[in-house]
Amino acid sequence: MNDDRGRYYYPNPAQKRVRMYVKEEEGTVWFRLWNQDDPQLWEEHPWTPWGALLKCMEMYDPKQGGFDPRKFYDLDLAKAILKG
Repeated sequence: MNDDRGRYYYPNPAQKRVRMYVKEEEGTVWFRLWNQDDPQLWEEHPWTPWGALLKCMEMYDPKQGGFDPRKFYDLDLAKAILKG
């Protein structure tokens, strides 16, 4: 899907108020989260390259709980959207 911010997918298809925007620059895929209920999120969190997200995923401990980046960032889906 596409709008004035760019191409995006829904990280949780049941929540249409949250979108993950994707772009390709410098030979890598970049991600940026937008939440209709939290407009500051877009301003406070810039575009993040896939490599940095991989490091976050490596540090995530499911036993600790909290935000699971593996459920939001999908490189294969992002690439398919960017090809589309």
